[in-house]
Amino acid sequence: MKAEIIAVGTELLLGQIANTNAQFLSQVLAQLGIGVYYHTVVGDNGNRLADTLNLALQRSDLILFTGGLGPTKDDLTKETIGKITGKTLVEDAQAMRRIEKYFNSRNIPMTENNRRQAQVIDGAHILPNDHGMAPGMAFTYGNQYLMLLPGPPREMKPMFQKYGVPYIFSLMAKQKVVHSKVLRFFGIGESALEEKLMDLIDGQSNPTLAPLASEGEVTIRITALADSVTEADGLIDDVEKEIQSRVGEFIYGYNGDSLATVLMNTLKEQGKTLSLAESITGGLISHFITSIPGSSQVYRGGIVCYSDEVKNKLLGVPEDVLQKEGAVSAKTAEILAKEVRKGLGTDIGLSITGEAGPNPSGHQPVGKVFIGLDDDAGTLVEEIQLSGHREGIQLKATKHGLFMLIERLKKG
Repeated sequence: MKAEIIAVGTELLLGQIANTNAQFLSQVLAQLGIGVYYHTVVGDNGNRLADTLNLALQRSDLILFTGGLGPTKDDLTKETIGKITGKTLVEDAQAMRRIEKYFNSRNIPMTENNRRQAQVIDGAHILPNDHGMAPGMAFTYGNQYLMLLPGPPREMKPMFQKYGVPYIFSLMAKQKVVHSKVLRFFGIGESALEEKLMDLIDGQSNPTLAPLASEGEVTIRITALADSVTEADGLIDDVEKEIQSRVGEFIYGYNGDSLATVLMNTLKEQGKTLSLAESITGGLISHFITSIPGSSQVYRGGIVCYSDEVKNKLLGVPEDVLQKEGAVSAKTAEILAKEVRKGLGTDIGLSITGEAGPNPSGHQPVGKVFIGLDDDAGTLVEEIQLSGHREGIQLKATKHGLFMLIERLKKG
């Protein structure tokens, strides 16, 4: 089934709001094993919307619309689709009762144009709106399927999850289970990962593989369509084993894991405690960790040693090291990791220092980062060179620090 998403709204074309609806629908449809081939945005104009729909009918099996179901004259989605498909609009009694109840409960007179929100395509399957007034709808047109959804994300998302997804399942000749597993990677870029898995991606059918890159990380969603979850898991396991054999060293977690949650769980399992000395990240690693409930069991605290004075007076980095080697250096990172561990009495001390930019403040280039780690096995310092804007460098440095800790803990 080839799907297409058409977002209706001039405000989208003007850049006044982002088209997050299309992103959400594409993600959910991918989990269902349905490929989205086209995204289109069209303004509140009947002629252009008609042209867009006619083109979609030439190339897509499932067409989803968002927006244009409201009460005003520029809400033209239902009317335009009705004209193109030869369908009439009728008033849905349940939707009308919901709209009247809304106005009555607020003691506000209902204007006549609000009745338009209760109009639906005659014979369509109605998708109730539990968070607004205009219902969604879905209907068959020849061998194709059209679904109309409201524009506001707070209405559209729950409607699609609760009512739209089951409708799509009902279109399948045989009920199937769609099951997914997400593999989370760090330390390898999207391009390098795709190169190593290109034959699997190109040859995918069932399961399907969907790579997705974010700041410093890559995920691969493996989605299988089967008669049962057990059967789907078996299909996913076969593909996962092949991926593990090629790039397993970069996998740090699965599904809803994050670097911080994996680190916290590993520290708890091993009964180890952690302290931090952060310079370039300004407390961001601490923020990631303390956002997890129960992190106080393993995280004792940290020092944001942003200035040389703090590095010297609180964490014992000698003046001559700061002057000769620099605050952004392997030696400084080493001392910081040792001193914060000793000062806070933890099993592990992690330090991070670097140049976030936009302009270098010392002898190191922007993006140069040193991460120090001290534990019973000794002291380790990693040097990395990052790129990007200031906030991006800080976020990537944070994730590198978390990943370095995870890798060290794996080794015992």
